[in-house]
Amino acid sequence: MSGLHHREVAQDEGDLRLDRWFRRHFPTLGHGHLAKLLRTGQVRVDGKRAKAGLRIAAGQTIRIPPLTVGDKPAARPRPKIAEQDRAQLLDAILYQDDHIIALNKPAGLAVQGGSKTSRHLDGMLDILRFGADRPRLVHRLDKDTSGVLLLARTGAVAARLAASFRNRDARKIYWALVAGVPRPAQGRIDVALAKRPSDGRESVVSDPDAGKPAITEYTTLEAIGNRAAWLELRPLTGRTHQLRSHCTTLGTPIVGDGKYGGAEARLGGLANRLHLHARAISIIHPDTGKALRVTAPLAGHMAQSWSMLGLPDKAPNEPGKRK
Repeated sequence: MSGLHHREVAQDEGDLRLDRWFRRHFPTLGHGHLAKLLRTGQVRVDGKRAKAGLRIAAGQTIRIPPLTVGDKPAARPRPKIAEQDRAQLLDAILYQDDHIIALNKPAGLAVQGGSKTSRHLDGMLDILRFGADRPRLVHRLDKDTSGVLLLARTGAVAARLAASFRNRDARKIYWALVAGVPRPAQGRIDVALAKRPSDGRESVVSDPDAGKPAITEYTTLEAIGNRAAWLELRPLTGRTHQLRSHCTTLGTPIVGDGKYGGAEARLGGLANRLHLHARAISIIHPDTGKALRVTAPLAGHMAQSWSMLGLPDKAPNEPGKRK
């Protein structure tokens, strides 16, 4: 494509990030090339300079500079999806209607790709294309975190769900097995977090001066002597690695979290894998306006640890009989 032109943001594209709008319309435009176009002011929204994370609105006009072959990497075919991945993803569906798909994301599966990640959920979403549109990601879970992940089946639903997550209207509950028992047994962690330079891997550190606000409420559901505890975590903000860092701040790192807990995060006899699970999400359905709660059963290694420690499969405040 060549020549300067402008495009108007469609009604179902309101509230998208600008970089995601470009990814939708120009899927072969590389992230680095787009960053350069934004940095030099060649891309503009309603005549003004813009950043990649800008939330665009329906009816706005986006200035698109000439995009030549040299600006774009060669188009790559989508990687072939293994039958094992296809079966695993279909089996992971927890809830589905004409607007939303909810998955129990497996631990170890990245949500999006990167320079060293070729196998990821975003590359498998055609499996869940049950209609004309390919499902859209509206939030993320860390690669090693299992549990409820919502997908939007249309652009309009994606915009509404993204706004719900951004405005903290969605209520998220996580389960974690931690090394040690927190004191007090329940409370609120209010510790600002800042990203720190690393070897390319995401990492955060407590920083009351330069960090962004990060708040987590927690409740100890059950203690296993002084050795470990089963926690319910309710993040009120959504910072990178917030729950992992905050649990370490409590002095009780999440079992299997070597990055933040080191050797203290290991418990003999239990799998040395991250014991963090997105147990449930409660939202107002973007179409019906009714409350919707989706709950995910524990991942394999966590279910095994629960069994070994004699923990029930339901929290005391959850509906249904505990086993």
